[in-house]
Amino acid sequence: MSQRQKLDDEFAAFVAAQSHSLLRKAWLLTTSRHRAEDLVQSALAKTYAAWSRVRRADDPVAYTHAIVTKTFLSERRRRSSSELPVAEPIDTATADEAADVTDRLLLMAALRQLDRLDRAVVVLRYWDDRSVADTARQLDLTEAAVKNRSLRALRTLQSDPHLSDLATGSNP
Repeated sequence: MSQRQKLDDEFAAFVAAQSHSLLRKAWLLTTSRHRAEDLVQSALAKTYAAWSRVRRADDPVAYTHAIVTKTFLSERRRRSSSELPVAEPIDTATADEAADVTDRLLLMAALRQLDRLDRAVVVLRYWDDRSVADTARQLDLTEAAVKNRSLRALRTLQSDPHLSDLATGSNP
C-alpha cells in the first residue's frame, strides 16, 4: 500500500468517526443544516490538505473543530451569481436527530439573532463546554471579551419570550 493510500485511509476513518460531531457544531453555528454541511465540507477539505501534518499533531479532532469555527467566522457565505436565495429549505432531519422539531427551530431562531462572533462564543462555551481561556484562545479574543460577549449573548437569548417558555417547559 502506498503512503498516499495509507494517509487517505486514515483520513477516511477520521471523517467517519468525527463527521457527526463536526456537523452538530456547524449546525449550531450556522443554524442551517445545509450551510452546516457546506461548512463541514470546507473544514474537512482544509484538514485534508494538511492531513500529513495534522495527524501527527497533539489532537487532530481539536484542530478540525477549530477549523470549523474559524471558517465559520471568516467566510462571508459567497454565493455565485447563479444561486438565488430562497426561503429556508425543509429540514430533512430524522427523528433520532431531534426529538422535538419545534424546540429546535426556536433555538435556531434565537441563535440566528446573535452576531456571528457572539454565536461562536455561545457554542464554544455552552455547547462544547469550553473554558473562558480556551474559548478566548480559539477565537483570538481576550478572556474579558469572551466574558463580555457571553453575557451580552445570554441576555439577548434570555430576552426572547419563546426561549423562556422553552426553558420552563411551557412551550405552547
